[in-house]
Amino acid sequence: MIMLSGADLVLPDRLLGPGSVVIDGNRIVDVRAGAIASSPGDLHFDLHGHYIVPGFVDVHVHGLQGLDSLDGPHAVGSIAALLPRYGVTAFAPTSVACSPGILRRFLLAVRQARLAPAPQAARVLPAHLESNFLNPDYRGAQPVECLRMPPVPGRRPAPAGPGQGKAADPAKTPYTGEDLLLEMERGQADIGIVTLAPELPGGMALVAQLRARGHLVSLGHSGADYETGCAAIAAGATQGTHLFNRMPKLGHRHPGLAGAILDSEDVAAEIVCDGYHVHPAIMRMAIGAKTPARMMAITDGTAGAGLPSGARVGLGGQTITVEESASFLEDGTLAGSVLTMDRAFRVLVAQVGLTPVDAAILCSTTPARELHLDGFGVLAAGAFADLAVLDPTCHVVQTWIGGELAYSALPVPI
Repeated sequence: MIMLSGADLVLPDRLLGPGSVVIDGNRIVDVRAGAIASSPGDLHFDLHGHYIVPGFVDVHVHGLQGLDSLDGPHAVGSIAALLPRYGVTAFAPTSVACSPGILRRFLLAVRQARLAPAPQAARVLPAHLESNFLNPDYRGAQPVECLRMPPVPGRRPAPAGPGQGKAADPAKTPYTGEDLLLEMERGQADIGIVTLAPELPGGMALVAQLRARGHLVSLGHSGADYETGCAAIAAGATQGTHLFNRMPKLGHRHPGLAGAILDSEDVAAEIVCDGYHVHPAIMRMAIGAKTPARMMAITDGTAGAGLPSGARVGLGGQTITVEESASFLEDGTLAGSVLTMDRAFRVLVAQVGLTPVDAAILCSTTPARELHLDGFGVLAAGAFADLAVLDPTCHVVQTWIGGELAYSALPVPI
């Protein structure tokens, strides 16, 4: 038995402190008020003055500490090994638009890391594809040469060319939207979320097609108006990708895609919680409108996360530069964040003004539920023992994954 004793416990509905968590094998077997004494043979940690939160679940992360998810066959597993120090116990490796060959390599890396996880690594979930089916006008840092139109039944596949782009894989072979969908079908089991722009020709049909395959469809990198956003939700979209970013501005006469996402209880919205991508006041209003149960804190972290300002790293084959606020392409385009989930939690508490309970719902509970991860994202008897221990300033000092100590800045009792 493992005893984590005396900490303030961040439960789904309240803060319990001091309290204790008892772990047996890979599960939490007891959550109780007060500190508890251990029996001979038990491993006991005195955590007075700390918080225990459910392990963070990041559904949108491209990289970390110099590693990009598309770097090669070992990139996903290497990112998984780094994430526990930031309190992350599960994550969806996220791609940018890329060629079929690179997509195949990425999905194979996801499969390998899922089926043969490294010890003390974060759980690797099915991937999140920021797909090729995005609106070029709202592409942000997505490589424009990789963007394609969704296939339309009865329409001849369009060859690569001006506006369609050339392939980004080593062979430089032209490819179509049909080629990409075929690759996605081959890797179906390793794809969880697909971001797309529903207003593209064939986009609405693609929403329904992907949902029929069992994928979660997220709306983003899109110029959709409110009505089109609502229609995509009715067609089966259940998530919104980095709310407010790379979509039309929310207006009181023209709500746009952001308004459709905020207005629908059927959609859970991602939000980048670094205080730069979205102002803390707007985060507070959006969370108030959606409630924490329908919002997911994400990092949208790049290979620049965890690196000092001035570092130059890759994002899907493009060079980006780390700055204090975020990462940027060489032309100044915002290119994802340098955020980690522990800092997202701190921003939600210190800048947005959420309670630790609501911050944990955004960082853990809602993403776990939206990805249908039963037994994850909560501190409760019977749940998997995936949790993080935070110091009084909400910095991670321990991460537990399946009852195993994956990261610790504290001494282990002898």
